[in-house]
Amino acid sequence: MPSFFDDRPFREASHENGFSGNRIERWSEARNEASLASALAAKDAGIYVFVDEHPLLRAEGERLRAVFTPAAAELAGLEPESLILLGITPEGPRFAGLARADVDRPEETRTIDLRSLAVQSTLDGAELAALAQARSYLFWHATSRFCGRCGGTLKMLRGGVGRLCGSCGTETFPRVDPVVIMLAVEGGRCLLGRQPRFALGMYSALAGFLEPGETIEEAVRRETKEEAGIRIGRVFYHSSQAWPFPSSLMIGCHAEALSTDLTPDAAELEDCRWFEREEVRLMLEGRHPQQLIVPPRMAIAHRLIATFAAWDDAGAERSDRNAP
Repeated sequence: MPSFFDDRPFREASHENGFSGNRIERWSEARNEASLASALAAKDAGIYVFVDEHPLLRAEGERLRAVFTPAAAELAGLEPESLILLGITPEGPRFAGLARADVDRPEETRTIDLRSLAVQSTLDGAELAALAQARSYLFWHATSRFCGRCGGTLKMLRGGVGRLCGSCGTETFPRVDPVVIMLAVEGGRCLLGRQPRFALGMYSALAGFLEPGETIEEAVRRETKEEAGIRIGRVFYHSSQAWPFPSSLMIGCHAEALSTDLTPDAAELEDCRWFEREEVRLMLEGRHPQQLIVPPRMAIAHRLIATFAAWDDAGAERSDRNAP
């Protein structure tokens, strides 16, 4: 019997974005209150240690590794009460925890900004994805100490799956903030904008938070109209990306522009313009005459732009697997 999916070409574009490929089996629904202690006692338990918002890494020969044994994490200043069970990998249970900042740590350890790690491709992709999960969970637990219903103190629930109010019994679980990021396309050109905080010469796809009661398509149309004054017709999903700053899900789309006259929102953008496909290719290749660039490869915006650049003007798709 033919499969429902047989006539649908499949390529999981999300795997090409940074912070993808996490191998941790979360088993959230299968945990109980003893899960954290039993997993921590396993001989192959590993901990991702953070100092404030930055992961702590250790040198192993020429490589940097992010996983610490419980004993090594303790020496690094781990605060045991911050431990969260992320789940299980083929190599053993994995945890996230915070370390005190005022600790003399071994010389072979250092903290590095998570965004920099992703841009530099310093770590294996699966390990980087695990760090993204760890950072988001640690942030949520650190900022979710009191019950939103009664104000009571929240305590850890089932090893970090959620938090439980000791006063009213309300269970609270981590939330992810959905963000639409879209590349508006009109013929052989696309719309890119620039925020003041961007690196020198960088232009990117527009983006904004999805609001309550909106579909993805509606949010794409609203955000593009608000930020650039452009009306959008068809919306095509491309891929998604976990974005742990602190805990967003980037939903990448290509959007059909029905109008072209720009009225940028000066509060959001310092510049917004149409770029012809050939100019975009020069930006991707780092050869633009004005040194204009796009976001780095790890960013979903890069993939949205590279996919657009991989089409020729006749509408035939060129392979973008080797796109810059």
